[in-house]
Amino acid sequence: MGKISIRRAVESDMSAIGKLLYQVQKVHSDARPDLFKAGGKKYDEKDLKIIIADDKRPIFVAEKAGDILGYAFCVHQQHAGHHSLTDIKTLYIDDLCVDETARNAHIGSLLYEYVLGYAKRNGFYNVTLNVWADNVNAVRFYEKLGLKVQKIGMETIL
Repeated sequence: MGKISIRRAVESDMSAIGKLLYQVQKVHSDARPDLFKAGGKKYDEKDLKIIIADDKRPIFVAEKAGDILGYAFCVHQQHAGHHSLTDIKTLYIDDLCVDETARNAHIGSLLYEYVLGYAKRNGFYNVTLNVWADNVNAVRFYEKLGLKVQKIGMETIL
């Protein structure tokens, strides 16, 4: 597939990131149209500009020959002084996507490994993420990477 590089996102990546955000939204809206709007996306351009500039919310992109093939949105989390939680630093993966045309080329694994390295270099205790139960491909992918269930969200639809 050629050389894939992982780097921090910049504003000129916003259009490519936006296309990937639509792909993620489609997976979610197809599985749960009661919760996710078809044709939407999680972040608009204004949101993306703010996030890209925020060192506590780094976005990492996988790039090959100038094309953005995937991303990982991350968020620094810490509960300093909380009355019941310990004061650990967590790196939360808010969103991870690989372009549907580039799947099964280990780009997701490269992104995840890059995020792990970033977390280790910056003194984080753990890396966490949420995945929708209906997204069976994502669940399988994260399990193959060695992630374990930390907590389970449950619902009753009325």
